[in-house]
Amino acid sequence: MEAPEEAPRPAGGRGAAIALRLGIFLVAAGFPGVPPEHTLRTTLDTIVAAEEAGFDDVWIAEHHFMSYGVCPSPMTMAAVAAGRTRRIGLGTAVSVLSTAHPVALAEQAAMIHHLSGGRFTLGVGRGGPWVDLEVFGTGLPRFEYGFAESLDLLRACLDQPKVSASGEFFSFREVSLVPHARLRPVVACTSLDTVRLAASRGLPMLLGMHIDDEGKLELIRAHGGDGHLAAVAAHVADTTAEAVAEMKARMPAWLAPGLAGYVPVDARARSPRDVEGYIDFLTRVHPVGSAGHCAAVMRRTAEVTGLRHLLLMVEGTGDPVGTVRRLGEEVLPLVKVG
Repeated sequence: MEAPEEAPRPAGGRGAAIALRLGIFLVAAGFPGVPPEHTLRTTLDTIVAAEEAGFDDVWIAEHHFMSYGVCPSPMTMAAVAAGRTRRIGLGTAVSVLSTAHPVALAEQAAMIHHLSGGRFTLGVGRGGPWVDLEVFGTGLPRFEYGFAESLDLLRACLDQPKVSASGEFFSFREVSLVPHARLRPVVACTSLDTVRLAASRGLPMLLGMHIDDEGKLELIRAHGGDGHLAAVAAHVADTTAEAVAEMKARMPAWLAPGLAGYVPVDARARSPRDVEGYIDFLTRVHPVGSAGHCAAVMRRTAEVTGLRHLLLMVEGTGDPVGTVRRLGEEVLPLVKVG
């Protein structure tokens, strides 16, 4: 459902203020003709711009062997960003647990936590049945039924200074974690099975852009907890029609080749994504429009779902720095309370 154009007003319905935490979600989108190294530098510049604009945090995605996202190590990007920033929170959205060793991931998270002054949050996800599993040698079984064991080992590493394992996928004697940091990870959830797993471990969810507010509410109700966050596409222009037109004109050049980069590890069939239909969905249900429209859509999401932490995907037109600055100037004051 598309929110109507409306005049700016404080966040919250019926005159009540809703305190929102607003962050930025970055995939390091690879547009045609732009070298990956340039995209990575722009991603870092966007993080700096987000801090200057007043956003609360920045979350960085992990992708391999594709132009959809050209950042293979969000941990490295977060570590570099920690040295370029002073206040803003830093997170991974997400580090793929099916192709990483949980102990190594916990060690890296602890380093960034300490070096950033406690500004880091580790987001993890199951990932997909992609060729990454073959390249990194973790295999399809780790993806298909090893996620719970991987997540539990990671949780143990982030809770205790010493850890051992005796499971199907991980088995080793007790070791001391140096450095160690007590952290609570966030879990990306796209299925009810993962929602239930996160709920059973008392972990908050990161919800994706592919579902609308009603879909988010369904998963939140299935989880039963709170503290969740969700990624949404965002772009602001003088009018909603202009913002939508800009996204529809520029996103296909990124999404069409980018989404085609997902290569299955086995012979399973993969249905091609309807890129234009997906962009139409994103521009209809997410905060893409005038400043007032963007604010109204964010308020509706907060009111319908109960979410109080939104991450804005700002790379749709290929100018994330400019988009972050304009969102900070025009939209942030309308929805940020407290």
